[in-house]
Amino acid sequence: AKCQCRVDSRDRTNCGYPGISAAECKRIGCCFNAAVSGIPWCYSPKPKKVKKVCPSDPYARINCGYPGIKPRECTKKGCCFRAHPAGVPWCFYHRVMEE
Repeated sequence: AKCQCRVDSRDRTNCGYPGISAAECKRIGCCFNAAVSGIPWCYSPKPKKVKKVCPSDPYARINCGYPGIKPRECTKKGCCFRAHPAGVPWCFYHRVMEE
């Protein structure tokens, strides 16, 4: 994403090698900006911002517990707990979403 390449020139971490092309730099997952000399043109992007969310679709849940698990035991494991509907896991893993 473009916003991940908005890195202050002082904070750029070299990601390529001298003379790397813009296409090769992007192909290896790095950012390229040759506007300023004397700093890395091919550099590492900012890490993606992610957040954990409990999936809203009960049929997309991935079991994180066992039958009869208590809400407190489930959340202590770092998982989501919703005691409905029947026939799906009530203790289930988070999904990671990009912000």
